[in-house]
Amino acid sequence: MKSRMMRSVGALALVALSGGALLAAEQTVGTGKDFKGPVGLQLYSLRDSFKQDVPGTLDKVQAMGFKYVELAGTYGITPAAFRQELEARGLVPVAGHFSFEQYDKNVDAVIREATALGLQYVGCAWVPHQGDFTEMDAHRTIEVFNRAGRALAAHGLKFYYHNHGYEFQPHGKSTLMDFIIRGTDPEYVAFQMDLLWTKFPGEDPAKWLAKYPGRWVLMHLKDLKKGVEGNLSGGTDVRNDVTLGTGQIDFANVLKAAKASGTKWYFIEDESPSVEIQVPNSLRFLEQLAW
Repeated sequence: MKSRMMRSVGALALVALSGGALLAAEQTVGTGKDFKGPVGLQLYSLRDSFKQDVPGTLDKVQAMGFKYVELAGTYGITPAAFRQELEARGLVPVAGHFSFEQYDKNVDAVIREATALGLQYVGCAWVPHQGDFTEMDAHRTIEVFNRAGRALAAHGLKFYYHNHGYEFQPHGKSTLMDFIIRGTDPEYVAFQMDLLWTKFPGEDPAKWLAKYPGRWVLMHLKDLKKGVEGNLSGGTDVRNDVTLGTGQIDFANVLKAAKASGTKWYFIEDESPSVEIQVPNSLRFLEQLAW
């Protein structure tokens, strides 16, 4: 009896140990004691490299330790071929960006491409507009997003919008960003908070995460160079993208707020010319981050 009990205890210990090992294996690069991610890479970060060599660039992504990726195009090869290249390196395509015009005029094409790529989420990162973003622009944004979101949901895809800074134009006692979030149906429209494009117009990312829990499903981990003063243009020099933790973002505060808000996916996006140096340093920062 005692022998059987000892064997049972040993077996349970082995299961627990195996479970821990499996859990450790599932932890993604860029995670640590407090920040659990998961962390992926927005492949647009390496856009210049992709234009020269798609397979070689994906090798770089794999070498950095990433498992999950977010897409912004397939750089001259078919979606099916791009997916094969990803799968050959154990890279999982979670999300991808498509143009506002495609969602407005040809959402069926988005559905076909997203399905071919094996995406879960399909997003938009820019709404075309002239001059300042206006209430009329926001109304059109809401209409297109709700319509596209319903069409995508019918095929098992979730639509999201990536803010770009210009949406924080004042609107009554709030902003046009509030107007868009409140005007879109949570069942069909999620949001991706870009930390740089929230901080650049003078907003506090943590406050926005707390203000609309459950809506910020995805996040772009990005930092804004110290001393840079922003505006509502939605544009800045790409050299103002700096290694995470060296700029203006309070990552401990923001990532705590993101967890409480229900953010599910985190992608590093680094548009700077020094991306291949900065991204590994950003990963080390995230892994050591504690609060």
